[in-house]
Amino acid sequence: MPVLTIFSSTFCNKEEIVEQLLKTVDFNRVTDGDVVRRAIALSGMDEKSLRGAFSAKTSVFNKLTHGKERAIAWLRLTVAEMLAEGNLLLDGFSSMLIPSTITHVLRACLIADMPSRIQMAGEASGLSEKEAIAQIRKADEERAAWVYELFKMRDPWAPSLYDIVIPVDKLDTDAALNDIVENLRSEVIQPTDASRRVAADFVLASRVGVALAKEGHNVDVSARDGAVTITIQKNVLMIGRLEAELKGVAETVDGVVSVDTRIGKGFHRADIYRKYDFEVPKLLLVDDEREFVHTLSERLQMRDMDSAVTYDGESALDMVADDEPEVMILDLKMPGIDGIEVLRKVKQTRPAIEVIILTGHGSETDRETCMALGAFAYLQKPVDIDVLTETLKKANEKMKHNRATRS
Repeated sequence: MPVLTIFSSTFCNKEEIVEQLLKTVDFNRVTDGDVVRRAIALSGMDEKSLRGAFSAKTSVFNKLTHGKERAIAWLRLTVAEMLAEGNLLLDGFSSMLIPSTITHVLRACLIADMPSRIQMAGEASGLSEKEAIAQIRKADEERAAWVYELFKMRDPWAPSLYDIVIPVDKLDTDAALNDIVENLRSEVIQPTDASRRVAADFVLASRVGVALAKEGHNVDVSARDGAVTITIQKNVLMIGRLEAELKGVAETVDGVVSVDTRIGKGFHRADIYRKYDFEVPKLLLVDDEREFVHTLSERLQMRDMDSAVTYDGESALDMVADDEPEVMILDLKMPGIDGIEVLRKVKQTRPAIEVIILTGHGSETDRETCMALGAFAYLQKPVDIDVLTETLKKANEKMKHNRATRS
């Protein structure tokens, strides 16, 4: 039986169509939640990180951690392995992870115009027009960001992404259902030996993708009959060394017969390929002296320690809540919420974050207060960069030890 995928936004009558479809065709429905739960068991990643892959918002630390890309690699492998189980109706963001080369997958998109969706939002959820528009736009932004992440296409409803596009504002449920069922019965969508081999290639490529992601790499991977092709989409200074490393990782995956590397269309862009170093913490610098904090960030970068920067306590607390840094370097004297209050709140809400106080205005009383609140270290400006670097390494080691102990 073919696999069916459905991608839609909010208030497009999806639930009713899917409910009726499951009564007509013997499918196992798999939602994004199901994929995430299985990916958790497969990868050991936490639910927040995996679900975050679907979000339009990307952590400020993602350029350092490649966290979204690693989550997508595990989600892709999960979907690839699920395909082999058959009788599958994959509903949601995860459906877009299946490559178009697998021909026994029917890709359906449900769409409707804005007035129809606003009306449906009012009838189904009692939303006002203003509330409905805000909710619909947010949902569409999430889907647009996801499609751009995967395909570098701006339009999530582009017909080229789907086999069938159903305008639910112009068709009732029965008509939409009949359209899907009729396409599922089409000869061209039935599984063949060739399409099953392509699905097996998808599994192998996904396993290689995960192996590379585990080593901090973010590249495109495809496979055909055991021959793996790795495409490098970002510029890299020592291409030969990177190619050798990528091949070395890929060749350890069972089922790989050969590995080839290629340069992708994005290779000549200004952004530089960077492998993620798992030994380097997600570092947040908090200081209202902009020139100082940027200079510090640059000096740390020269020592292979990248960081995110913010200039006040309120912004720092927002980043702690949303992006979860692992180590902070925190100034004491700042406008608004001062460093001591930031430290206090961080230790109340995210005690695992190690906080290094770096100040030019603190007193002995301030030092005692900070250490009592749980600061990892208290340093004075100007600080020797080697002393700060060593302190950061020790803070990172403590953070990792505590995390390992908890797990």
